This record gives sequence, C-alpha cells and structure tokens, in this order.
Amino acid sequence: MANYTAADVKALREQTGAGMMDVKKALDEANGDKDKAIEIIRLSGLKSLSKREDRTASAGLVAGTVVDGKVGVMVEANAETDFVAKNDKFIAFADKVLAVAAESGATTVEALLEQASEEGTVKDLVDNMGAVIGEKIEIGKVAHLEGEHVELYLHQTSADLPAQVGVLVATDAAGAEVARDVAMHIAAFSPLYLDRDSIPAEDLEKEKSTLTKLTLQEGKPEHIVPKIVEGRLNAFYADNCLVDQDFARDPSKTVGEVLKEHGAKVTAFVRFHVGA
Repeated sequence: MANYTAADVKALREQTGAGMMDVKKALDEANGDKDKAIEIIRLSGLKSLSKREDRTASAGLVAGTVVDGKVGVMVEANAETDFVAKNDKFIAFADKVLAVAAESGATTVEALLEQASEEGTVKDLVDNMGAVIGEKIEIGKVAHLEGEHVELYLHQTSADLPAQVGVLVATDAAGAEVARDVAMHIAAFSPLYLDRDSIPAEDLEKEKSTLTKLTLQEGKPEHIVPKIVEGRLNAFYADNCLVDQDFARDPSKTVGEVLKEHGAKVTAFVRFHVGA
C-alpha cells in the first residue's frame, strides 16, 4: 500500500486543484512522494490536453486592475466548471495572467498568450493549469482602457464565486466622482454603446431596416413610416446607449443627465460577463 494518508490527499488536492481520484492515482504511482505525484498529475494532464479541445469552458472569472488611476486592464479566465472557477489555484492563475497583461500592454488574447511568464509563456501557463486541474482552461478576453480617470468594478453574481462581471470606465477628470456609480450601472444594464455617435453604421442601418419592416407589416401608411421609425429608434437608444439609459441609482434621470450635472464625460467603457 502506498505511503500516504487522507490528509496527504486533501493537501495535494488543495495545492493542485486536481480531482480526488487523480490525486490518489498519482500518489499511488509515486508511492506517496508528494513532489513526484505533482509531476505525475501535471504530465498526465498535458498528455490529455487535446482530448479537451472540443469541451466548453464557459465558467470562470473576471480579474482586473487599474494602474496609476489612468490605465485599466481586465482579463476573463475560463474553466469548465464553477468548482474550478472558485479554486484558489485558478484564482491565483488568473491574477498571474492579469499581471502579465498589465505589464505587457497586450490588447488581444493572441498577443497575451505569446507573452513571457514564469512558466515560459502565458500559453504555457494556461496549458499547465489545465494539466493540473484536468479541465479545459482558456483566456477568453483581455481589455486595456486608458483615460484621465479609469474606474474598475468587479461584481459577484453569487457569493460563493469570484467576480463574474467586470467593468472598466474611462472618464475625464471631472468624472472621477461618479465613475464608480456609472461602472455599477453598466454592470447591471449592459449598454452596448457609449452614445448614439458610437453606434457602428451597419448596426444602426440594420436596426432601421428591422423597424421599417415591422412598421410596414403593421399597415402604417408608407409616407409616415420614416417618422415612426425615428421615434422607435429613440427606444433603441434608450435600451442600448449608456448616456440614454435611465440611471440605475436615480431612474428619473438618464446617465447623460447625471454626467452633465457633474460637468463630466465618459470617454469609453468595457464590460465583461463570464461566458457571454
């Protein structure tokens, strides 16, 4: 019988995040040698990476940081299950990836994976985490945002999970006072655009085309359809443009009106939601 105890199994599970049967199998093979068992878990996991390629990593967390109050960075790290997402090893892994993203300035996942890390590259870090954990691990998104003031808000949708929603908001200097409230609003109301001018032309044309077809199907006279469509576009703006949305903390005002009261301006924002 291998020379290890239930406490050894528990300790190794906590250290690696691997499943109980994987830990026991590794300890059996290593005859109770903890360091050798860790290496066995890692090598076994690396060999099975290709088998996990067709699996879905839709759980995970969002990690973020703000450097000098002016540069915000967020990463979404994905796993297959919430069990792994809340594992201390996975959280520490996400923090390492975030640190590389902040230092390197990488703005795409592809560029981030190529960056150097303590285990070679970030891709190596991802592969090694997947090998130990036994799940498909991915970096889903990365974002950099700069401004006179940048605010980070991370939201836990469940008390026993790490942040599932992350928001970065860039404002002018005057916006610092309301930036956190705006970030919390974005987390809750998921605007797609900053304002009407930032809507891509193709998105706007698609919405106009859809509204035109719907209005014609309702039997409205063709000559008044454009006016009706313009009116209905206001509802689209109110649903999807940050400055047109009713402010979460005071729905009697829009976000734009609140910003105007403070002489402030939002210049950009990014919202991540795990798996979305």
